[in-house]
Amino acid sequence: MSSWRRYDYHLFPIFHERFEERWGPGTAPFLDPSVYEEDQPRPRAQWINVDTGAAVAVVPVWEDDREHRSFAVFYLPPTGGIWALRPGFTDYVEAEANGDFDQIALRNDSFKKAVAHAEEFIFGHRHSQD
Repeated sequence: MSSWRRYDYHLFPIFHERFEERWGPGTAPFLDPSVYEEDQPRPRAQWINVDTGAAVAVVPVWEDDREHRSFAVFYLPPTGGIWALRPGFTDYVEAEANGDFDQIALRNDSFKKAVAHAEEFIFGHRHSQD
């Protein structure tokens, strides 16, 4: 049995701390714990290894243009640091509140691709979640 557990509540603040430690202050607004949870874009996914303390997160990423985003997969090794894993093309346009169904479908497909990449990293090729 795997010691990895899904945890889809608040993002662990350590993702933000390690990201900015590596790439500089202000470089990770998408991981900033000071932004209210309800203001953070969705969807997100997160796993923690209960034996080692390692963690993996899939989060929407943006810079200046909050409408154009992509999903990133981040890995926190138990000994420190942060890795950005490359799930491939996961760009999407954020849908308005009412939502353009094509934009929402693209976002959901991009998210599923990033989650599949994270699960393959965590569990290997044997894991599939349906």
